[in-house]
Amino acid sequence: MDLNLTTEQDMLVGMVRRFVKEEILPLELNLDPDADELAPTDKARLIEKTKAMGLYGLDIPPVYGGPDIDLVTRTLLAVEMSQHRAGLYAPCYGTFGGAGLAQLFEATEAQKERYLYPALRGEKKGFFGLSEPSGGSDPARAIQTKAQRDGDHYIINGGKLWISGADRADFGLVFARTDADKGRNGVTCFIVDTDTPGFHVRRVVHTLRSAHYATELQFEDMRVPADNILGEVNRGFAIANDRLTRQRIPYAAGCIGVAIKAQALALDYVPQRETFGAPLSTRQSIQWMLVDNEMDIKQSLWITLEAAAKADRGEGFRKEAAMAKLVATEAGGRVVDRCMQMFGGLGVAKDLPFERWFREMRIRRIGEGPSEVQRHVIARELLGASLR
Repeated sequence: MDLNLTTEQDMLVGMVRRFVKEEILPLELNLDPDADELAPTDKARLIEKTKAMGLYGLDIPPVYGGPDIDLVTRTLLAVEMSQHRAGLYAPCYGTFGGAGLAQLFEATEAQKERYLYPALRGEKKGFFGLSEPSGGSDPARAIQTKAQRDGDHYIINGGKLWISGADRADFGLVFARTDADKGRNGVTCFIVDTDTPGFHVRRVVHTLRSAHYATELQFEDMRVPADNILGEVNRGFAIANDRLTRQRIPYAAGCIGVAIKAQALALDYVPQRETFGAPLSTRQSIQWMLVDNEMDIKQSLWITLEAAAKADRGEGFRKEAAMAKLVATEAGGRVVDRCMQMFGGLGVAKDLPFERWFREMRIRRIGEGPSEVQRHVIARELLGASLR
């Protein structure tokens, strides 16, 4: 495998790196340390710049107006886009756009006209409703929300938890059980308008992310047209799982970018900071922290790029995506933790981004499937049918 960047990749990485340095970092100097959003005027100005760069809507397929880049290049750009304070969960504050609910690319043309195209134009917002109070690690079996056929409609009852943005959304994807006896093969995905009678946002749930919250939803005899089924009846989990597997790769790349930035800050700091008459960089304990950081970063990057490369070649990459998510989230947490230790008191102050990265990186070991589930996925891929 050739780890050298192509000429095009080198150019694109350089463009995004300069964008972060010249546009994002200066704006962050005047933002709240926990901010997730830019001022509307700043965001609009930067979106015009990313459009001029030809990189707006990175996760949108070219047929819908997105840039024609492969997943390896997308991974490299995700590494660069996350190298700032808000970069883990708000890379470049959304100024590169996104695909939103990527599952909608598999919608019918009528569904695309009503939901996908308005979302891509920024006219509608959606939410992804998979996890429930009964569990999120094995959603196919934990889903208790039920949908029963009633003529040309389905009646949905149940609830969802940890759903981001549902209180501000116009519609969402709700996964409900349509066959009680088929496990993951008995779940159907419904496109639900949030003004539908019976749709309720019961509460918000605050987490370690100061500027972000999730919601808890409840559905009470909510009638949804059968025409709003996304894909096929009882095939909803396949729609969710395929996209989630692919999304784990840029998800991992964001953790790598933060780790790279943390390491760069540490490498700049330790030669300047003196203790007991000598720079920190002369202390073996500090040197070993930096070495361990570098190994964690390289290992994470290479595993993640391998997953992206296999996906680009059309090969199976479920195991590699799980490995990338597992290794990058855990290694990223170790890197940030070591850098905080090197900075001492400054490491936990909001003057620097470490404390935010530390909190948010902890979430990454749970979000998009916890580390334990990724290990189970990898073991299942290795052992196949012998694993029960």
